[in-house]
Amino acid sequence: MVILGTLVLVLPGKAPTRDVTQDVMLPPAGRPPLASPSFIGVLDLLEVTAPEPGELVRSPLRLSGRARGIWYFEASFPVRILDANGNELGVVLAQATEEWMTEEFVPFTAELTFKASLTATGTLIFQKDNPSGLPEHDRKFEMPVKFR
Repeated sequence: MVILGTLVLVLPGKAPTRDVTQDVMLPPAGRPPLASPSFIGVLDLLEVTAPEPGELVRSPLRLSGRARGIWYFEASFPVRILDANGNELGVVLAQATEEWMTEEFVPFTAELTFKASLTATGTLIFQKDNPSGLPEHDRKFEMPVKFR
Protein backbone atom coordinates (compact mmCIF):
# COMPACT_ATOMS: atom_id res chain seq x y z
CA MET A 1 0.00 0.00 0.00
CA VAL A 2 1.30 3.46 -0.90
CA ILE A 3 0.48 6.47 1.25
CA LEU A 4 0.69 9.89 -0.37
CA GLY A 5 0.63 13.09 1.57
CA THR A 6 1.37 16.76 1.44
CA LEU A 7 3.84 18.54 3.64
CA VAL A 8 2.81 22.02 4.67
CA LEU A 9 5.42 24.33 6.11
CA VAL A 10 4.02 26.85 8.57
CA LEU A 11 6.21 29.77 9.45
CA PRO A 12 5.53 32.10 12.35
CA GLY A 13 4.33 35.58 11.56
CA LYS A 14 1.55 37.20 9.64
CA ALA A 15 0.51 35.91 6.24
CA PRO A 16 0.98 38.40 3.41
CA THR A 17 -2.07 40.47 2.64
CA ARG A 18 -3.11 42.71 -0.22
CA ASP A 19 -5.03 45.98 -0.06
CA VAL A 20 -7.65 45.27 -2.72
CA THR A 21 -8.98 48.84 -2.59
CA GLN A 22 -5.92 49.84 -4.63
CA ASP A 23 -6.63 47.41 -7.48
CA VAL A 24 -7.83 48.81 -10.78
CA MET A 25 -10.96 47.30 -12.31
CA LEU A 26 -10.25 45.97 -15.77
CA PRO A 27 -13.01 45.57 -18.34
CA PRO A 28 -14.05 42.12 -19.58
CA ALA A 29 -11.89 40.56 -22.30
CA GLY A 30 -12.13 42.27 -25.65
CA ARG A 31 -12.71 45.76 -24.28
CA PRO A 32 -10.04 48.47 -24.31
CA PRO A 33 -8.35 49.21 -20.97
CA LEU A 34 -9.86 52.00 -18.91
CA ALA A 35 -7.43 54.89 -18.67
CA SER A 36 -9.11 57.01 -16.00
CA PRO A 37 -7.30 57.08 -12.64
CA SER A 38 -10.71 57.53 -10.96
CA PHE A 39 -11.49 53.84 -11.35
CA ILE A 40 -11.61 52.27 -7.92
CA GLY A 41 -12.60 48.65 -7.93
CA VAL A 42 -11.60 45.16 -7.14
CA LEU A 43 -10.13 42.83 -9.71
CA ASP A 44 -12.09 39.67 -10.31
CA LEU A 45 -15.20 40.75 -8.34
CA LEU A 46 -17.32 42.73 -10.81
CA GLU A 47 -17.80 42.75 -14.59
CA VAL A 48 -20.13 45.25 -16.24
CA THR A 49 -21.43 44.19 -19.67
CA ALA A 50 -23.82 47.11 -20.24
CA PRO A 51 -23.32 49.95 -20.64
CA GLU A 52 -19.82 50.25 -22.09
CA PRO A 53 -17.37 52.73 -20.50
CA GLY A 54 -17.82 56.17 -22.07
CA GLU A 55 -21.11 55.19 -23.73
CA LEU A 56 -23.85 57.74 -24.37
CA VAL A 57 -26.64 56.89 -21.88
CA ARG A 58 -30.29 57.87 -21.49
CA SER A 59 -32.89 57.27 -18.81
CA PRO A 60 -34.03 54.61 -18.21
CA LEU A 61 -30.65 52.90 -18.46
CA ARG A 62 -30.48 49.11 -18.61
CA LEU A 63 -27.55 47.74 -16.56
CA SER A 64 -26.19 44.22 -16.70
CA GLY A 65 -23.14 42.22 -15.79
CA ARG A 66 -22.02 39.82 -13.14
CA ALA A 67 -20.50 40.09 -9.69
CA ARG A 68 -19.16 37.61 -7.20
CA GLY A 69 -21.64 36.70 -4.48
CA ILE A 70 -19.70 38.69 -1.88
CA TRP A 71 -20.55 41.91 -3.79
CA TYR A 72 -24.25 41.43 -2.92
CA PHE A 73 -26.25 41.58 0.28
CA GLU A 74 -29.70 40.03 0.19
CA ALA A 75 -29.24 39.57 -3.60
CA SER A 76 -28.70 43.26 -4.43
CA PHE A 77 -26.22 46.13 -4.45
CA PRO A 78 -26.62 49.87 -5.17
CA VAL A 79 -25.74 51.59 -8.44
CA ARG A 80 -25.64 55.39 -8.55
CA ILE A 81 -25.29 57.83 -11.43
CA LEU A 82 -23.64 61.20 -10.90
CA ASP A 83 -23.12 64.17 -13.19
CA ALA A 84 -19.66 65.68 -13.74
CA ASN A 85 -20.21 67.96 -10.72
CA GLY A 86 -20.85 65.01 -8.39
CA ASN A 87 -24.62 65.55 -8.17
CA GLU A 88 -26.55 62.30 -7.78
CA LEU A 89 -29.06 61.93 -10.61
CA GLY A 90 -30.45 58.53 -9.63
CA VAL A 91 -29.91 55.31 -7.73
CA VAL A 92 -31.16 51.75 -8.14
CA LEU A 93 -30.55 48.35 -6.55
CA ALA A 94 -29.05 45.93 -9.04
CA GLN A 95 -30.59 42.50 -8.50
CA ALA A 96 -28.97 39.09 -8.75
CA THR A 97 -30.75 36.93 -11.32
CA GLU A 98 -29.45 33.66 -9.87
CA GLU A 99 -28.51 32.34 -6.43
CA TRP A 100 -26.22 34.95 -4.88
CA MET A 101 -24.98 33.09 -1.79
CA THR A 102 -21.80 31.88 -3.45
CA GLU A 103 -18.27 33.08 -4.09
CA GLU A 104 -18.79 32.54 -7.83
CA PHE A 105 -19.96 35.11 -10.37
CA VAL A 106 -23.70 35.82 -10.33
CA PRO A 107 -25.45 37.77 -13.13
CA PHE A 108 -27.25 41.01 -12.27
CA THR A 109 -29.63 43.40 -13.99
CA ALA A 110 -31.16 46.75 -13.17
CA GLU A 111 -33.04 49.58 -14.81
CA LEU A 112 -31.78 52.94 -13.63
CA THR A 113 -34.11 55.91 -14.04
CA PHE A 114 -32.36 59.22 -13.55
CA LYS A 115 -32.82 62.99 -13.86
CA ALA A 116 -31.47 64.87 -16.87
CA SER A 117 -27.92 66.09 -16.46
CA LEU A 118 -26.73 69.64 -17.02
CA THR A 119 -23.25 68.27 -17.77
CA ALA A 120 -22.11 66.29 -20.81
CA THR A 121 -20.43 63.55 -18.79
CA GLY A 122 -20.95 61.64 -15.59
CA THR A 123 -20.11 58.52 -13.63
CA LEU A 124 -21.85 55.26 -12.86
CA ILE A 125 -20.86 53.93 -9.44
CA PHE A 126 -21.34 50.24 -8.71
CA GLN A 127 -21.04 49.83 -4.93
CA LYS A 128 -20.42 46.61 -3.04
CA ASP A 129 -23.32 46.36 -0.62
CA ASN A 130 -21.98 47.04 2.86
CA PRO A 131 -24.67 46.61 5.53
CA SER A 132 -22.04 46.86 8.28
CA GLY A 133 -21.22 50.45 7.31
CA LEU A 134 -17.57 49.75 8.15
CA PRO A 135 -15.24 51.61 5.76
CA GLU A 136 -12.88 48.63 5.47
CA HIS A 137 -15.70 46.72 3.70
CA ASP A 138 -16.41 49.49 1.18
CA ARG A 139 -15.65 48.73 -2.46
CA LYS A 140 -16.82 50.49 -5.59
CA PHE A 141 -16.29 50.60 -9.31
CA GLU A 142 -16.61 53.89 -11.18
CA MET A 143 -17.36 54.01 -14.91
CA PRO A 144 -17.47 57.16 -17.07
CA VAL A 145 -20.59 57.78 -19.17
CA LYS A 146 -21.75 60.52 -21.56
CA PHE A 147 -25.14 62.23 -21.50
CA ARG A 148 -25.01 64.13 -24.83
